[in-house]
Amino acid sequence: MKRNKKSAIFCCFALFLGLYGSASMALESDSEQPITIDSNTATYDDSKAISTYTGNVVSIQGSIKVNSDKLVVYFVDGDAEKLVFTGNKAKFRQKPNEGEEDITGEAMIGEYYPKKNLLILIDDATVWQGNATYSSKLIEYDSKNSVVRAGEKSSDSKRVRVILKPKPKEAK
Repeated sequence: MKRNKKSAIFCCFALFLGLYGSASMALESDSEQPITIDSNTATYDDSKAISTYTGNVVSIQGSIKVNSDKLVVYFVDGDAEKLVFTGNKAKFRQKPNEGEEDITGEAMIGEYYPKKNLLILIDDATVWQGNATYSSKLIEYDSKNSVVRAGEKSSDSKRVRVILKPKPKEAK
């Protein structure tokens, strides 16, 4: 392997394993933060431009935190283009803005597109915020605009369930 490829791989791992984004960053700055990944194992395939992380994977970008069993990162021109989370329900949490309740979710498969601020949850997907719960086979979460889309327009058989709970009454 050429020396510059070795240093590129080292820099890539340093970026992902050594830098930590602040957990209190506002929603809009999340996409500008580095992605930090901690796992039991890490493998980088230079020919495919793919890195794979397994075992208690924790990835953080700004206020977005994802826990999964496995994470595969696909690179295009050295940038993380797509991250695929899998496992016994991958879970995410994001603080949208100061003073707002966290948005949390889980699914068997999660696809995150950092440049688009888009998280797609697939298979047994659920997203919660405050008193609302969205459940479907497919949920798209636009983290920049805090917009949740659930279900598929092409199928009536894949239903969406939304639960809106009343706010608890304040004690007098």
